[in-house]
Amino acid sequence: MPEQNLSQEQLKALQEKISQMSPEELKEFQKKQCIFCQIIAGKIQARKVYEDERAVAILDINPANPGHILLLTKEHYSIMPQVPDNEISRIFMAAKSLSNSMLRSIDAQGTNIIVANGVAAGQRAQHFMVHIIPRKEKDGINFAIPQNAMETNEIEAVGNKLIAALGGAAEKKEEKQELPVPQISRPPQGEEFPTPNQSKPRKETSKKSRDGLNLDDISRILGVK
Repeated sequence: MPEQNLSQEQLKALQEKISQMSPEELKEFQKKQCIFCQIIAGKIQARKVYEDERAVAILDINPANPGHILLLTKEHYSIMPQVPDNEISRIFMAAKSLSNSMLRSIDAQGTNIIVANGVAAGQRAQHFMVHIIPRKEKDGINFAIPQNAMETNEIEAVGNKLIAALGGAAEKKEEKQELPVPQISRPPQGEEFPTPNQSKPRKETSKKSRDGLNLDDISRILGVK
């Protein structure tokens, strides 16, 4: 979005307009302004290296290293929580293949696979993408993550908040793991264990707590006041 050409008054008015939009209106507004949606539509030229029905991979014109790829969803999503689970799976399978291709074709010694999810995380374009960056030893790129000391009670408090936001899924998993493991004996001669297809199907669990992202959440991640 070309916000750098707007005056402070225009920018404030734009932010106010965006803050009052529904999620559907916000998505359509961003799609019309999005340079990556124009690339996907073929209106702007880019060097494509991969494409399927859900994603396009292009070479970054200002790469961190030669071969730096931007893997884009064809549908416009601003941030990762908006992307459906099945598309996230496909995107990261494509990222895996593209990463492997770098190791085989351009003598990369490793790769960084990065998602900048939100302004505070360094996201500059309002279109979800995965950066796949080929790496070589002493290439001058530094992604060092600081290691800060933290008290045990602080770690526990943060962990409890994350578990609560996930609907307690992690706690339930831990409780399940603490159950005693049943002893499995061999079946009597002439009999077989039931195959996986004979077991009862699991009931689907609700995703409401995990996927319940509202407009305030989206605006906050995108830096809209």
